[in-house]
Amino acid sequence: MNDRSPPRRPATFRLDDPGVVVTEANETARLGRGTIQITPESDPMALPVPIEAALPARRSFPWGALFWSGVAGLTLLGVGLGVVHLIEDLFARSESLGFVGLSLAFVTALALAVVIGREGLGLARLATIEKLHRRAAAVLASDDRKESRAIVQDLLKIAHQNPQLARARAALESHAGEIIDGADMVRLAERELMAPLDIEARRLVSVAAQRVSIVTAVSPRALIDVLFVFVASLRLIRQLARLYGGRPGALGMIRLLRHVIAHLAITGGMAASDSLVQQMLGHGIAAKLSQRLGEGMLNGLLTARLGLAAIDVTRPLPFAALPPPKLSDLATDLLRKKDEE
Repeated sequence: MNDRSPPRRPATFRLDDPGVVVTEANETARLGRGTIQITPESDPMALPVPIEAALPARRSFPWGALFWSGVAGLTLLGVGLGVVHLIEDLFARSESLGFVGLSLAFVTALALAVVIGREGLGLARLATIEKLHRRAAAVLASDDRKESRAIVQDLLKIAHQNPQLARARAALESHAGEIIDGADMVRLAERELMAPLDIEARRLVSVAAQRVSIVTAVSPRALIDVLFVFVASLRLIRQLARLYGGRPGALGMIRLLRHVIAHLAITGGMAASDSLVQQMLGHGIAAKLSQRLGEGMLNGLLTARLGLAAIDVTRPLPFAALPPPKLSDLATDLLRKKDEE
């Protein structure tokens, strides 16, 4: 009831009573005696909220980028002048030494150009897969048919690099014309192209977790454990990226590692792993394992969680039609391996 209603004594009534009339706030109808008038009030949550126009962010001058660009330029100039002076000194000493130095400088420059080109291609492939993941997620929400077909074509280009997906590519191309909805097209591509890759990715994560668990359980030094876990994690991330078509270089691995760590921080993966370990150890497994074996199992589970995060980051499509791999399944495989040992 609004504030303009005349005061009356409290009364009880049913909403389906014929004597109850619901009217709008601006409606002035004359009601009979004994009729109860109800005027709904405006819901504050449904009222439009005034939003101030966001001012464009003022972009400052990139002094940091300018500084590092200048440092890189001076370094290259210094190295180039040093090489030129070295070759001149070699020619002054002996013509044969000068030609040897010139040949080595040419080979070094050629190798550097190839390495830079590979790093650039690796970063471009990673950027393509990340963009493809975002586009697929948007199509699953918007059901855009045209965009879904473009995504399928880009996926087929990536899948052509993997000969194991030849039958899956043929099946997807044969059924693509029968799908109308865009979201269904993306789900079909996921079932055909991602299913065999997901099986192999789970195997890689399980093998890496078992290897870390065994090595850290028998390792005599904590430093060896840390180094081995770090190397095994980098190797696992690289294998998963190559499996899904990324093939990153050194800079690409740094970028992937940052994304995986950020994914773990967002999803709270480490906490989930710790709770799972505590739950399993609380069911009597701690009584069957020694302290070193328990630490090895914990390191293996954390490696498995890192692998699952790497799958989410390196996979071209989000999990929609297929269930994502779970840490509990990998933990079961790890415990089965422990029992066999």
